[in-house]
Amino acid sequence: MIQKLSHNNRHENRTQWRRRGFTLIELLLVLAILVIIGALVVPNFFSTQRDAERQAVRAQIGLLENALQLYRLHMGDYPSGEEGLEGLYQSPDDDLGTRWKGPYLEESALVDPWGRPYEFQYPPQNNQQKPDIWSFGPDGEDGTEDDVTNWLLEGELQ
Repeated sequence: MIQKLSHNNRHENRTQWRRRGFTLIELLLVLAILVIIGALVVPNFFSTQRDAERQAVRAQIGLLENALQLYRLHMGDYPSGEEGLEGLYQSPDDDLGTRWKGPYLEESALVDPWGRPYEFQYPPQNNQQKPDIWSFGPDGEDGTEDDVTNWLLEGELQ
C-alpha cells in the first residue's frame, strides 16, 4: 500500500507540473485580445493627439494676433507682408525703429507644432480688420482641409 501511494503521488506531481504553464491556445487568445484592444485604443490616441495639436495652433495664432495688436498700437499699423511676423521680434531698420517697443514675441513662438513657420499676409485676403495668419497643418501643404487659420473656412463653425 505504501508503494501504491508513492506511485500515485509521482503521477499527481507530474500532472500538477504540466498544468503550471499556459497552453499555446491560451497564449494566442490573450494575444488576440491585446491586439483587439490595441486596435480600438491606438486610433483614438492619434485622433486625440491631432486634435490637441490643432488646438495648440489655434492658441498660438491667438497669441500672434495679440502680439500684432500691440505692435500696431506702437507702430501705427501691422507689419507689412514683406516684414512678416519677424517684425514681432526684430526692430525695423528705419526711423520707425524708435517707436518699436518689442520684442513682442520670441522667435520660437513663430513655429507651429509641426516645425514650420506660421504664414502671414497683410494686407489680408480673408480677414477684413486683421492680418491673415495660418498654419499648413500636419501635411505641410497650403489649401488643404487640415490647415488651421484665423479666418473661417467654408463649412467651418466658430
